[in-house]
Amino acid sequence: MRFFQKIKYKLTHLSTKGKIKLGVVVILLLWFWLCLPSKLFTTPTSFVITDKNGILLNASIAADGQWRFPYNKKVPERFVKCITTFEDKRFFYHPGIDPIALGRAIIQNIKNKKVVSGGSTLTMQVIRLSKEHSTRSLWNKLTESIVAVRLECSYSKKSILALYASNAPFGSNVVGLDAAAWRYYGRSPEQLSWGEMAALAVLPNAPALVHPGRNRDELLRKRNELLDKLQEEKEIDKTTCELAKVEPLPDQPKPLPQLAPHLLDKYKKEYGAIQKASSDEVSTGLQTTIDMHLQQEVNNILGIHHAQLMGNQVRNAAAIVVEVETGNVLSYVGNIYNPADTSLESHVDVLSSSRSPGSTLKPLLYASLLTEGTMLPRQLVPDIPTQMGGFTPQNFDLGYDGAVPANRALARSLNIPAVRMLQQFKYQRFYDVLKQCGYTTLNRPANNYGMSLILGGCEISPFEQAGVYSSLARMYNHQRKNNSKWNDQDWFMPRYIKDNIEAAQTHKASYPLFDYPALWHTFNAMNEVMRPGEEGLWGLFGSAQRIAWKTGTSFGFRDGWAIGITPKYCVVVWVGNTTGEGRPDLTGINTAAPILFEIFRVLPSSSWFEPPAKGFIYLPICHESGFKAGPDCVKADTMLVGESGRNAPLCPYHHKIQLDATGNYRVTADCVSPSAMQQQTWFILPPTIEYYYKQKHTDYKPLPPYMAGCNTDAARPFDIIYPEENAKIYVPIEISGERGKTVFTATHRSSSAKLFWHLDDAYITTTIQFHKVALNPTPGKHVLTVEDENGEMVTRTFEVMEK
Repeated sequence: MRFFQKIKYKLTHLSTKGKIKLGVVVILLLWFWLCLPSKLFTTPTSFVITDKNGILLNASIAADGQWRFPYNKKVPERFVKCITTFEDKRFFYHPGIDPIALGRAIIQNIKNKKVVSGGSTLTMQVIRLSKEHSTRSLWNKLTESIVAVRLECSYSKKSILALYASNAPFGSNVVGLDAAAWRYYGRSPEQLSWGEMAALAVLPNAPALVHPGRNRDELLRKRNELLDKLQEEKEIDKTTCELAKVEPLPDQPKPLPQLAPHLLDKYKKEYGAIQKASSDEVSTGLQTTIDMHLQQEVNNILGIHHAQLMGNQVRNAAAIVVEVETGNVLSYVGNIYNPADTSLESHVDVLSSSRSPGSTLKPLLYASLLTEGTMLPRQLVPDIPTQMGGFTPQNFDLGYDGAVPANRALARSLNIPAVRMLQQFKYQRFYDVLKQCGYTTLNRPANNYGMSLILGGCEISPFEQAGVYSSLARMYNHQRKNNSKWNDQDWFMPRYIKDNIEAAQTHKASYPLFDYPALWHTFNAMNEVMRPGEEGLWGLFGSAQRIAWKTGTSFGFRDGWAIGITPKYCVVVWVGNTTGEGRPDLTGINTAAPILFEIFRVLPSSSWFEPPAKGFIYLPICHESGFKAGPDCVKADTMLVGESGRNAPLCPYHHKIQLDATGNYRVTADCVSPSAMQQQTWFILPPTIEYYYKQKHTDYKPLPPYMAGCNTDAARPFDIIYPEENAKIYVPIEISGERGKTVFTATHRSSSAKLFWHLDDAYITTTIQFHKVALNPTPGKHVLTVEDENGEMVTRTFEVMEK
C-alpha cells in the first residue's frame, strides 16, 4: 500500500520535464505494443483440399498468381533443424534479435565495403515477409528488429517458425514450404528426405537459385554446406550426410495432384457461405472426408469405362461414394477430367448439377405405398395400355404383362405399373414426399410435373440422390437404436468436410416418411434387379455381395443412372453428355450399372440388412394376387408387413363360380339344378388385364364358357383395350405425306368370339380371334362401338387431334 502511495506522490510532484519524459515513455510503450498487426499476413492463399489423412488431393493457384498454401501450424522437424542451422542457429534462445549475429554482420559488411550479411533472425524475416515490397534500409531493419521483439512477446517459437515456413519464398511463384514440397518434389514436407529438405531450406535466402539449367552449382554448394553443418552439430550421421549429398536437386516444378478437381471447385463456390456462417476466419485449406486411395480407384474405373463410352460419343461420367453410417463422402468424381479436350466440358460438376433422374425415384414411391398400407409388396399392379389425358406411358420394351407383382415391377423398372401406382398414391402427395426427403431442385409446383414425375419428369442432382438413399440405409440401420421410431437426426445430405458435423445438414421431415418394414421390402425388391453382364450370375455364389440397386434412363437417352446401397455404402453413378445430347443405348443398365458394380468390388463387402425389429405384423397374403387373402383365396402365404398393412384391400380377383358336373361349363340355377352343380374358386382377371396376362402366364386358366341356354347377368366378357375413354389421339404424318392409321384393339374371353366394329354408328368390320382394326378417323371427336354375338356392347369416346 505504501509502495503505491509513494508512486502516486512522485507522479503528482513530477516536474514538467519529467512529465514529458514519462509521456514519451508511455507513448513508446504503447507504440511498441500496438506495432504488431492483429493479422500479419493478408496475402491471398491457394485453395487446397486434402483427404481424410491429410494427403493432397487438389490445389488451385492463389488470386495473385502465387502457389501459396494456407498457413500450416505443423512444421516438420527436419525443416526446423535445417532452417535454424542455416539461417538462425540461436533462434530458440534470442528474443527476436540476435546481437551476436548483428555484430558479425556489421563487421563483415565494413570489411567488404558492401552488404554481404544482414544478421536478420527468422523472427525478423517473418516481419519483413509480412510487409510486401519493403526495401532493405537501416530504418526498416530497425523497425523490423523492434516488431520482431514484439512478435516474440505474443507468439511461441513454434508459431513463428510456422509463419516463416508458410510465407517464405521458394523460387519462381512458389511460396511456403508446403507448396514448395509439392511443386518441386511431388510430396508433402513430412515425406522429404534430409537432402531434399536441405535444398529447400537454402532457397528462401536466395530463391532465384531454382531455375532449370541456371545456378545449379551454387544451389548444390549451399545445400551440401548445410548438410555438413548438420553433421557437425550431430543432427545427422556421416552416412546420412553422404547419401543426402548424392540426391538430385529440384528441377522443373511438378504438376500438383488433380484427384478431385470438382470437389475443390465445390468448396471454392461454398467458401463464401461457409465463411459468412462462421465467427472465425475459415482457411482456404480444407481436410475432406475423401479416401485418397478409393478416389484414385474410382477415377481409374471411370477412365477405363470412358474410353469405351467415347465409342458411342458418350463423353461424361460421374460417381460418388458415401459411407452410410457417417454420411462421409469417400469419393467424389464430378466428371471425367481432361481440360485439354474442350469437348468433354470437364469443368462441369455433374454431381452438383440437376439432371433427369429417370426411374430412380420408383423405390421411394414403392416404399411410400407400403408405408401407407394401401399396397402390399407382391400385390398385382395392372400393366396394360394406359392413357391419362395426353400422357401415354410406355414400358422400355414396349410390351405389357397384363398384371405384375409390385416388387417385380420395381425390380424390372416397368413404367406403366409405376404410373398406375402413382395414380393410386397421387402425384401431389408423392411430390410432397420428395420435398420432405430433402430434394431441393423441385422448384415448380406439383401440377407442372404431373404423372411424369415418377418417370424422370423432374431434375435432381446425383449428390442429393446419394444423400437420400444413404439416409434410407442409415435410418434402417438405426431402427433398434431409435426403438423403431423415425429420427430426423439420421436423415441428412452427405458431408465432405472432415470433423464438421454441421456440414451435414439434417433435414427435418414434418412426418415419418417410411416405416421399417416398407424399407425392408424395398431393399429386397431392389436386390432382385437383374445385374448386367457377368454380374447377372451373382446369385450362384454364396459369397456374392447383396446390393439394393436401381437404374434410371431419362427420356431421349440423355442420362444413364445407377444407384446402389448396402448397410455400409451408397454409390451413385451418372453417365451421359453434359450438353444434354442423347445417344443410342445410353441407358442406366448399359452404361452406369457396370461402373457401379466395379466400384462395389473395390469396397469392403458387408452383410445384408437385418429384418425389421419392431412395428410389423404377419399377414395372410393371397398367393396368386399378392393382395390380403380374402375368403375365396385358395392358397395364402404369410408375409411380414408394416402395421398399416391391416388396412390393405382384400383380393379382388378370386371368386366362387358354379360349374356343371363335368366342370367344363359355367351354369346358373336357371338352367341346371343346384344339386347338379359344383362350386369352385376361380382366379379371374378383368378382360384387358387377362388378354396380356395369359400371354405371359401359360398356367392361367380363363373362365369356362356358359353352358348353352344359361342366361347370365355377369360382367361383360370383353373390353376395348385401346383407346381408353376420352383419349386424345395424335396421328403422325407418314413419309408419303398422308395421315397414318390408328390401331384399335379389343379382347374377348372366348378365343372364337366374333366382334362387330362401328365408328360413329357406321359399321366398319368384323373380327374373329384377333381383334385389331386399323382406322383413319378424321380430326375431331368420335364414338367407337364394339358388339359381340350375344349383344354385349362396349363404347369409347375419343378425339383425334390436329397436328
